[in-house]
This record gives sequence, structure tokens and C-alpha cells, in this order.
Amino acid sequence: MVKEISIKDFDYNLPDERIPRHPLAQRDACRLLLSRPDGIIAHRRFSELPDLLPPATTLVCNDTRVINARISFHKATGSRIEVFLLEPLDPSDYVLTFQTRSRCVWSCLVGNLKRWKSGPLELSIQPEGFEAPFTLRATRLQPLEGNAHAIEFSWDNPEATFASVVEAAGFIPIPPYLKRESEISDLADYQTVYADAKGSVAAPTAGLHFTPEVFDALDAHNIAVGKLTLHVGAGTFQPVKADLIGEHPMHTETFTISRPLLARLIRVKEQRTPLAAVGTTSVRTLESLPVLGSAILAGDTSLHVGQWQAYSPQCMEADTIASLRALLGYMESNSLDSLTASTAIMIAPGFRWRMTDIMVTNFHQPQSTLLLLVSSFLGDDGSTHGDETPHWRRLYDEALSLDYRFLSYGDACLLFRQNNRPDTPDSINPATQHPSHQ
Repeated sequence: MVKEISIKDFDYNLPDERIPRHPLAQRDACRLLLSRPDGIIAHRRFSELPDLLPPATTLVCNDTRVINARISFHKATGSRIEVFLLEPLDPSDYVLTFQTRSRCVWSCLVGNLKRWKSGPLELSIQPEGFEAPFTLRATRLQPLEGNAHAIEFSWDNPEATFASVVEAAGFIPIPPYLKRESEISDLADYQTVYADAKGSVAAPTAGLHFTPEVFDALDAHNIAVGKLTLHVGAGTFQPVKADLIGEHPMHTETFTISRPLLARLIRVKEQRTPLAAVGTTSVRTLESLPVLGSAILAGDTSLHVGQWQAYSPQCMEADTIASLRALLGYMESNSLDSLTASTAIMIAPGFRWRMTDIMVTNFHQPQSTLLLLVSSFLGDDGSTHGDETPHWRRLYDEALSLDYRFLSYGDACLLFRQNNRPDTPDSINPATQHPSHQ
């Protein structure tokens, strides 16, 4: 049973020196570990990605943009209170909340909360384009689930949007494992070149390796690129504290997909052409779509994917294309140009893969849910029985032995579904996918 998988079986030794604090100067110069459809490992550079994807591949990216989610206030006593933006509450729509003027409410984590007894916190700011500074106030409202709080932000300049306020007041929230404060360079380094929709508190880091030159080469290779949005939450860094993954609560994230992209994905599945996902956030979104569709077929229009919903008999038995068509039909009948939904999907060994054939991803932390996802994608069954080393561990062992760089600012992987998987399209195993070792 998937819920009985022990997270300790997904541990490995990650030396601190394998975690770079800054990216390479040239994004696409990083190394690329390639796991071929036959399981053989090869080594490339990220700039070679367009040559390594099969013809007629559709590549899907997450165009979310990281916001300056860390805002530091100082009380008159000198105490520093840090407010970390998680997700908007009023208005709850990401686009609307960044367009608001004068007031909005967010779910936030609060650092040094015990020093914030009562009253608002204040910070003088002067966004770009404004002639004079004005005051941002943060007022603590009610506590929320977990250790979050509802925080009301207000500012005394009606011409300023919350987007401009956050740009001026906050800092980029780089991951805690970088063990340093945010720097000016992170404003550019910790964004993908295609970042657009504001809302994430962490970057979809597999996309950090892409450059305009890589996209030009993809176009020259007739690789179609589609974009969706999943706003990455702080829960992406939430450690798995339970021994069994069935006892770990997955975080929920909001995603948006356009009607044209969903229609294209249906054609991809009908024609059995390869579908590549850039990063685990794109994977989680893509694999949530047929789950949503199967729920709609069953009369559930809540537009939320629960943690274990994909493993239910109803979902496991549902036809993928029929489920996607049901989702598209829901959009058409409700005159929706785009669909916004939420997902807490857990992808682990035992998961039925329906959408993703190829994955571009980074190297992930030990004992993380993202490592479970990679293991499942590579065909590992999560079992500790027998002498065979799981494929994910063979990849990571080789990467560590060859001094690959890990985590957010590290190197990348190009992973193919294995040929022995019955649902793997023949189209992802062309001759171009048999490069020799280097």
C-alpha cells in the first residue's frame, strides 16, 4: 500500500558542499543528467535539451513569478517582526489581490510573533515611480490553521497597488537550505526567464536553467511550449516528519490552466505524442487534471484534488481522455477561458501516471515528497525487498560521485519514463534518445 511507504527508504547523504549558494553565470551551462527510456544514464549540458527531446514533443512550463514575500518590520522597541506572505484571503484571487489599492488580507507566517503583542506594524516605503514615501501597515487578525495568521495590509496612498507595495517592501524568499540572506542578485537569479503570474513564494527551480537561446532551439526543433500556472507555497519546504507517508499531510497549491492548453493536451493524449513537464510543479498540475475530470464525471465540481484522491478506485479506473474531455466540457459550459483549481496530490510509488512522459527536474532533498515523485516516475515500486537498487538511488549516487550540484541553484535531470511501463508511448523512444555516455 502506498500509504505504508517509509520515508526513511528515501534518504541519502547530501554533503553541504554539493548545495551551491548561487547559480552559474550562464543558466543553460549547467550539467544535465539524462536517464534514458531504457534506464541507461548519460551526461549532457542543459543547452543540449532541445536535441534530446523527441520530435513532436509538447513541453509544459510553470510561468509563476516569485514575489518579494518576506517583509521585515521593526517595532519602536527595536524588535524585528518578519511577515511571510503565503496566500491571499481577501481578495482570494491572486490577480485581484495584486491589483488592490489601500487594503488586502493575506495568510502569513509571522517570525518573532511573541514580540507582536498588539497594534499595527508600520514600514515607510517608496515604490518605484512614486515621488514621496508612504506608510505600509500590517494588522494581525485571527490565527489560521497550522501556525499561520490572517494579516491585514493597508497603505495610505490610493494610487499604489499591492503589487508595487510588495516590490518595494519585501525581499525574495530564497530557500532556507541556502543558509544566507537574500541578495540583490536573487531578484533575477531566482526567477525563470518566462516568469509572469505573480504569486509564488518559491521558484519552480527546474525552469531556472532555460534561456532565450534554449527556447529558440526548441522552436527550431518544432517543440511546442505550453504554459500553465501553479503558485508554489511554503509547504514545498515542509519536511516529512512522519515515518510513513500516509501520515504526512500534503500542502495545497492553487493552479490555473487555459482552455486552449487543455484542448492541446487532449490532442497530445489522443495522438500519443510525448508530453514533457518542466519541474515537479508542472507535473503535479498535469497529473491533477484527469483526477479533476474523473471527479466531474462523478458529479463533484469542487475543483480540488485531495491528497489520496488519485488512488481511489473511481479515479484509478477512469479513462484519461474521457476525464480530460469532461474537464474541458466543464470549462465550455461555464464559459471559462481558464480554470483555477487547487491540488494536494501526493505522487508516490503506486501512482498511476496518466499525463507526463518526460520530466525536467533538479535534484531534490533527502526524505522529501519530491523524491517520492521522482521515484514513482522512474518506475520504482517503493519496495525495500530484494537486492535491486531503486533507479532514483542509482541516479543520485552517480550524480554525487561525479560532483553534480544539488537543489535550487544546482544542476538538472532529464528523466524519461521506462520502456517497461505499459503506458509509455512508443513515441518517446526515438533514435535521438540513445546518446552515448560522455
